[in-house]
Amino acid sequence: MSARNAILKRLRERADGPLSAPESDFAVVTHRGWSQEERLVRFERWIASVHGEVIHADGDDWTETLARVLADKGVRRLALGKQHPVAAEARRALADTEVELVDVDRDIESWQREQFESVDAGLTSTRGAIAETGSLWLWPTPDEPRLISLVPPVHIAMLDAHTLEDTFFDVVEAQGWAGGMPTNALLISGPSKTADIEQTLAYGVHGPRELVVIVRHAGTAVGEET
Repeated sequence: MSARNAILKRLRERADGPLSAPESDFAVVTHRGWSQEERLVRFERWIASVHGEVIHADGDDWTETLARVLADKGVRRLALGKQHPVAAEARRALADTEVELVDVDRDIESWQREQFESVDAGLTSTRGAIAETGSLWLWPTPDEPRLISLVPPVHIAMLDAHTLEDTFFDVVEAQGWAGGMPTNALLISGPSKTADIEQTLAYGVHGPRELVVIVRHAGTAVGEET
């Protein structure tokens, strides 16, 4: 009998019944009790500490803020989805501008070079953010594939202020991940960065060199996919 089978045999023949998981105390990773204002302050502090840029927008005027960001960054070609309300609103607002809107609901093989070589920025929605770590969390879909947040030089993310949670545990609990883990959730805590053996930090080597978060306050929240 192999060692593995011997161990399994002993477990199956336990006289005191089956093993049960011990009770766990998750208090250390939750229950921060921050107000929405405190969450925003913490989120902005931490994401700004790693070169993330936060811009606040009022109500339905967020697309005006987006247009200013695109002009300031010199963005001429913007990759974005079509179906999500964030993308749909952005398309309507930018329809008569000089910014070329690049469709992303295509097979990656058909526009891989275009995405890596000639797209200036990618626009995505977010599902929420984490105040404790200054992180965004995204749930990519065919309409908003993960590469539009990982490849273009500039990633612009639209965040509704009310979707901030205190900790990652709170996100997992509030979204019911224990009963339905997302297949491809992204946690983003700033632009792409890497360091060499001399600990020289460089941004944008393997992904976006800039991350701009447009935080939308008040008004009706931009809809989320279900």
